[in-house]
Amino acid sequence: MKTPAALLFSALTLAACSQEGPGETPAPQPAAEVTGAAVDCLTVNRFNTTRIRDDNTIDFIGGAGGQVWRVTLPNRCNGLKSAGTFTYETSLSQLCRQDIIYPLQQIGGGWQRMGGCGMGPFVPVKLAK
Repeated sequence: MKTPAALLFSALTLAACSQEGPGETPAPQPAAEVTGAAVDCLTVNRFNTTRIRDDNTIDFIGGAGGQVWRVTLPNRCNGLKSAGTFTYETSLSQLCRQDIIYPLQQIGGGWQRMGGCGMGPFVPVKLAK
């Protein structure tokens, strides 16, 4: 019984030793210029791909005009960038700022859903070249 608690304590201790302190998250790349007002929800048919920039930032990219909406998560989503993909559940035809996304980690021949992360507002942007 003592071993799992000791392992958990060790893992938490190591996690507390991260190089970045609160508020020291580097700016996502590529840089982006805001082109309009943020929206709370985005209809799922308005984007056809996503680009995970880091553990805090996802760009949702539309089809025809290549419109980009950048979401900056309110909290770091550990493992999002390394996972490279995520899933979400919605009963509507839109993804909203109060929804939860789940990074997917490939294990063996399947996918494992990791811990959930809260979304943020969708900000229309133009990406720097």
